[in-house]
Amino acid sequence: MSAQSPSRQRWLIPVLVVVLSVTVAGGLVARELYHTSADDVQSGVMPITVPSSTSHDSRSEPGSGRVEITPDVAGHPAGQAVLAVLQTYFDALNAKNYAMWRQTVTTARIQNTSQSAWHTEFRSTKDGSILVYRIEEAADNSLSVLVGFTSTQSIDEAPANFQYPCIRWRLELPMRIEGGGYRIDIVQSGSGSGSGSGVERERC
Repeated sequence: MSAQSPSRQRWLIPVLVVVLSVTVAGGLVARELYHTSADDVQSGVMPITVPSSTSHDSRSEPGSGRVEITPDVAGHPAGQAVLAVLQTYFDALNAKNYAMWRQTVTTARIQNTSQSAWHTEFRSTKDGSILVYRIEEAADNSLSVLVGFTSTQSIDEAPANFQYPCIRWRLELPMRIEGGGYRIDIVQSGSGSGSGSGVERERC
């Protein structure tokens, strides 16, 4: 093979420099794209948003009395109606307003709880950190509403077999149409944490 002429070597040098520059730049771009892609994958899982009312220290228990709902509940046809009833229900409990509470529950539940017994049972109770997880259709056009909340109360007003000043609850509230709107029916309670019919509870 014949040796390359000096003139040809002279124009090959800048060509090689350009090729090397493009190669290095391409490698840097590829590296940047890789890291960007990796970061996107790591951050691609959307965090579960917990209402701010559920994150607080023990001194601020039970938290906000505002009822929060999940996107699933917000998209349910009865979601807004259920939210309105539950907000009034918890407002009545926190304000110790029996007349307001009566507007949110069924006749059967009213008959099951006298006004004097109601005031005695909820005298020191405050409810907060309220979140409606889901709404499910039940028999006879009724609903089963899963609600979580925190309650604080004096020890003597806590459940007899679960006497703590702060309790986190998860209840399946039965709701049915009565008087032209949804009302909360009698809740079937159990004997302990996680063992009741539609009732779970744990110490704060």
